[in-house]
Amino acid sequence: MKKYFLFLLILISATSIAQIPEDVLRYSWHTHNGSARYMAIGGAMGSLGGELSASFINPAGLGLFKSGALSFSPAFLHNQNESNYRDAAGKQIHNAFSFGQLGYVAGFSDPTDASKTHAISIGFNQTINFNNHIQYAALNNYSSFSEQFAEEFAKANLSINEVLSSNSPLPYTAAPALYTYLMDTVTINGIVQIKTAPEYLLDSGKSVFQSVDKTTRGGLYELAISFASNIKEKWLYGITLGIPIMSYHSQTTFTESDPTTDTSNKFGSFTYTDNYKTSGVGINAKFGVIYRPKPYIRLGLAIHTPHFLSLSDTRTTRLTTNLEGPIAQYDCASTIFTNNQAGVSKYGFNSAWKAIISGSYVFREEENIKRQRGFLSADVEYVRHRASRFTSNNELPTKEETAYYKQLNTVVKNEYKSCVNVRIGGELKYNVMMGRLGFAYYSNPYKDLAFRAGKTMLSGGLGYRDKGIFIDLTYVYTMSKDVDLPYRLADRDNTFANINQQQGNVVATFGVKF
Repeated sequence: MKKYFLFLLILISATSIAQIPEDVLRYSWHTHNGSARYMAIGGAMGSLGGELSASFINPAGLGLFKSGALSFSPAFLHNQNESNYRDAAGKQIHNAFSFGQLGYVAGFSDPTDASKTHAISIGFNQTINFNNHIQYAALNNYSSFSEQFAEEFAKANLSINEVLSSNSPLPYTAAPALYTYLMDTVTINGIVQIKTAPEYLLDSGKSVFQSVDKTTRGGLYELAISFASNIKEKWLYGITLGIPIMSYHSQTTFTESDPTTDTSNKFGSFTYTDNYKTSGVGINAKFGVIYRPKPYIRLGLAIHTPHFLSLSDTRTTRLTTNLEGPIAQYDCASTIFTNNQAGVSKYGFNSAWKAIISGSYVFREEENIKRQRGFLSADVEYVRHRASRFTSNNELPTKEETAYYKQLNTVVKNEYKSCVNVRIGGELKYNVMMGRLGFAYYSNPYKDLAFRAGKTMLSGGLGYRDKGIFIDLTYVYTMSKDVDLPYRLADRDNTFANINQQQGNVVATFGVKF
């Protein structure tokens, strides 16, 4: 895997393209989100139907609607992140409001065939909530963040003057490092070498103190228009046309410093801040079918195409370096090398596709849903992360762009694997009140066994339905494990932080049936 990243670094040096493999999981490895009822049963909605959330899972389930319904689902998130970086622990808390789901569905009879009914809906959902904050810090005697700049410069085959020019091909990384003397060329035993200031500490057997502070916000939203048909209460078919809308912003501050009191070792500290924003829009489709061999048994199948997204990244960085022997401070913003404008990169991204098989059992199944007593439901979801692809949006991409995206897609294919996720839930009903429980597990998408990752969700909720009014309240507790790489190096194993997240999500749904 190292050779792939080495080649990526070379190409990034030549093109200043900013897409990285981690973008794949940012947009495809996420838990379910929707109405309070949907969340309470663990997201196991694939064969159940009769719920607006079916638009985003299996649109065939909308075929159970015989009338209209309007609903809205706000939510509140409580995030607690625990990090472990090189055996140093940390904890952060971050709260945020979340937008769950808003939509309307209308059911109607087929005017030409009394054995058929149809439904049409329009819905809006926040598929992913990016609001989060992580921090970690530790001593590191193994590597320095600055070494990635040295690797990049060494492989770019560019002179210092070319890198520091007003149209530098390395405006966010090596150019600021050279400008602030965090990195320079030195002659050792008659050989010219590229050296970063923190390496003098590492070469002498000492450590550098590293800290990372990363705040993210925004979301992946989806506008969905769906149509479903119900044939003799036996077969239900549905299709959703989705318009995903991307809004992601991150600010990462990396600080590295000399933890000793020695003022003659050439290095004091540096702070590198990276502001990064992604926005765009796309299209997708979802196809679904539900079969009812018996009135109380429902079997479902759904296929989700990738999100076909057209995205635009904007980026600015700032580097401040404090040197010792002699003491001096230097500061540089990337805009010096990009005509005082934020850098922009436009590209296409196709996310992972999904397939969902599901089944449910309804207790006391009757046409009059008021007499039903509950259900059990389960979904098994297959997600092909390694099939995600990046493409150039330029009509005539350069050879460097073509080579870069080809290699980046190879990295994605080799670093990630397909996943199988499981969702299980149930509901018990007494008169106008309902109680619900759910469980979901999202498996590890990494091929590298050193990366421990997974997401487990436990949920429970209550519901009220009477005289066309429905109110649901749910609490979802999510436990997530993931990794965060502060930087990548080609000549050695990468260091990373293990991130354990506990998330509490309170979801409410208010709705009315017509």
